[in-house]
Amino acid sequence: MKRGRHQRGRPRAGREEAAGAAEFEVTVERILPGGVGLAHAEGRTVFVALSAPGDRARVRVDSVRGRAVFASIVEILEPSPARVEPPCPYFGRCGGCDFQQLTYEAQLAAKVDIIRDCLRRVARVEPPADIVVTPSPAEWRYRSRARWQVDPRRRLLGYYERGTHRVCDVVECPVAAPPVQERLAALRASLEDESLPPDAHEYEAVAGDDGVSLTPPVTADDGRERQREVAGEHYRFGAGCFFQINHTLLEQLVEEGLRGARGETALDLYAGVGLFTLPLARRFSRVVAVEGHAAAADYARLNLSEAGLSNARVETSAVGAWLTAHAASQVPADFVLLDPPRTGAEPETLAGILALKPSHVSYVSCDPATLARDLRTLLDAGFQIDTLRALDMFPQTHHVETVAHLSRSQNT
Repeated sequence: MKRGRHQRGRPRAGREEAAGAAEFEVTVERILPGGVGLAHAEGRTVFVALSAPGDRARVRVDSVRGRAVFASIVEILEPSPARVEPPCPYFGRCGGCDFQQLTYEAQLAAKVDIIRDCLRRVARVEPPADIVVTPSPAEWRYRSRARWQVDPRRRLLGYYERGTHRVCDVVECPVAAPPVQERLAALRASLEDESLPPDAHEYEAVAGDDGVSLTPPVTADDGRERQREVAGEHYRFGAGCFFQINHTLLEQLVEEGLRGARGETALDLYAGVGLFTLPLARRFSRVVAVEGHAAAADYARLNLSEAGLSNARVETSAVGAWLTAHAASQVPADFVLLDPPRTGAEPETLAGILALKPSHVSYVSCDPATLARDLRTLLDAGFQIDTLRALDMFPQTHHVETVAHLSRSQNT
C-alpha cells in the first residue's frame, strides 16, 4: 500500500486529504452512532471506520468536512484489548458487517454507548443509569433475510462494497442463517451456468421454519410463502414483506414491545405482517393495525384470520396519512405501538399519535438516532420514559433494536 508522508498526530490540510493521501496516528476513544470510532488530533475530530476503542493506529484521510476528518485504518500500531481478528474474508470490503473486529462483549458495550449518546445529544435527556442489552443467542448465522446484488457481466453475486455500488462477490456469509446461505450457494451456481434471468440485478431472500423464499423467484419453490412460529403465534409472509431478521430474539422482542399491556383499544403502527398485532389482539378488546405495504397488510389479515382473532382490523395505508385522516374520529387509544423503518416516524405520524392522547406508547426502533429524535417530540408533548431496553438483533453490526415505553405524565 502506497503511503504519503505524515506528521504524527496532525492531519495535513489541503487537497491531499480529500484524495486520501494524508496519514497520521490516533488513539480511538470510543464508538459513536454509525459505528465509527472517535479520536482527536491537533484540535480536529477524527472518525475512524472499523476501529475498536483503545486502538492506536495509523489512519489515512478519506475526506474532510470542516474540522471533522473521516479516516480509515492503514495499520494497527497497538490493538485494543477489545479487538479480535474478523473471521469473514470480505470484512472491510463488504458493506454489511462493521463490528466483526470487536469481541461480542465489546459490541454490546458499544451499543449501550451509542444509545446513551443519542439520548443525550438528540433527545436531550439523561439516559437511564442501566441500559440492558439482551444478547443474541446466535452471534453468527442468525440473519434470516438477505438482499444480494448481481453483476451479470462480471458474474458477481453478493453485497455492495462499503460506500459504493460495486458488487462484492460473496461465496459464504458468516452471519447468514444456514438456509439463507444454502440459497446463496444455489443462486451462485445458477449465475455460473447462466440460468438466472438476465434482467435481474437484485434478489431478496427470507427464511421461515419451512424453507426460503426468493424474490424475484428463480425456481418454482422460490415463490412460496413461508411460516414462522413466535411465542405460540403462527405467521405467514413472503420474501417481499418485512419480517425481523433475527428469529432467535423474536419472542423476547414481542414480550418487550407489549410489556404486559392490556386494555380496551390498541393501535399497531407500521404493523408489517402482524408480529405485534396478533398478541395485541389477545390482550385488547379492539386493535387497529396500519401498514402501508399492501402485501404485508394482506398477510397480517390472513394471520389474524388463521388465529381466529376477529377483534382486530388491518388498514392498508401510509401510517401518517391514515392517522391524519382518521385520528380525530377515533376513540382515544389506551396503547399505541409503533415499529417504524430506520428513518423513524414521520412528523404527521407523531402528530396523529399525540392527537389520540394514548396513555401508553411503545416505540420499537432499529435506529437509536431516529428513536431519540422522535422521543424528543413525545417528551415535549408531556410524555415520560418509563423503561428503555435493547435487544441485539444485529450482531457483528453497529445496529441495535431498542424498545422505549412512555406514559403521559400526571400533569398533562
